[in-house]
Amino acid sequence: MNQTEHLTAERKHHHVEICLHDDVRFSGKTTGFEHIELEHNAVPEINFSEIDLATTFLGHRINYPFMISSMTGGYTKAADLNRSIAETSEKLKIPLGVGSMRQALENDNFRQSFSIVRQAAPSIPVLANIGAPEIAGGVSKQDILSLIDMVAADALIVHLNPAQELFQPEGNTDFSHFLNNLEEIGSALPIPIIAKEVGCGISAETAKKLIDAGAAVIDVAGAGGLSWQKVEEVRYLRQFGEDRRFSPSALDTLLNWGIPTSRCLADIAAMKRREPRYEPIEIIASGGIANGIDIAKAIALGADIAASAGMMLKALHHNILEQTILTWMNDLKAAMFLTGSRTIRDLQQTRTIIHHG
Repeated sequence: MNQTEHLTAERKHHHVEICLHDDVRFSGKTTGFEHIELEHNAVPEINFSEIDLATTFLGHRINYPFMISSMTGGYTKAADLNRSIAETSEKLKIPLGVGSMRQALENDNFRQSFSIVRQAAPSIPVLANIGAPEIAGGVSKQDILSLIDMVAADALIVHLNPAQELFQPEGNTDFSHFLNNLEEIGSALPIPIIAKEVGCGISAETAKKLIDAGAAVIDVAGAGGLSWQKVEEVRYLRQFGEDRRFSPSALDTLLNWGIPTSRCLADIAAMKRREPRYEPIEIIASGGIANGIDIAKAIALGADIAASAGMMLKALHHNILEQTILTWMNDLKAAMFLTGSRTIRDLQQTRTIIHHG
């Protein structure tokens, strides 16, 4: 392993440790779900025990409208972490997104930390992952296909992380030509593309650009949960001692930059209603999802499924990953009962009340 590869592996490990042990959540900005209320139905006329949480995602039947979102890979201990996540996903029959796979292109020694996912989860949708800077930089079709083959992927996540790259000490902030390259790569792939932010959200106008460039799924990954700017700021401060890149009065705004998750969902859903050609696009709600009530609200706002990474990482760390997911699903089922929603499709038709304030 050369020095660059060693530093990248070290960064991946530090990311996980910081997410587990440091306060890197948004402050002063929330997901907005606290302002969303689902209209109560006093006569639901359904049997709680017959509520069906199963749904479809990219044509695959899944047991719950939930996926474990991209976390990590590309360092020694990541294989064990990814194996555990994959085993839980397989048991629960829910999709799983792997972490950024760029390192697997740079060093074959890291392939196992990703390929273990498909070995442990042979039947569920598994999503490969590459960053927008790599797409903008002209990563080859052959390299992308190798990543897809590595995990026998059902879709490719392209993660959009300009704010993270801005704060990362070794970040790549050249996003030039991204949309053109995305369209070119996408037209050559045998699987769909998922365009995913990492915590700053995707607006309706940006979603349209991504869809027009070939994305079949939008994962909004909105503001209100974990801030990757803060993760990278922790790393920067540990490396350099203080941040002299930005003025103190601007730093808080930049660390908490982004569009709240609930607003992303409402705006993209409204865009789909206005412009029917976007209707087939699937929407993933992520960014600060904290329980099954948030999932219910997200689905009522227009999401097809919800996803979480940070909360799942902490649950895994405490050996309660499966328990946490099943508890969230019971929260969701309770909300469905109280709105008279027997199926996920019914929940998508539930009236939401938005309290401004």
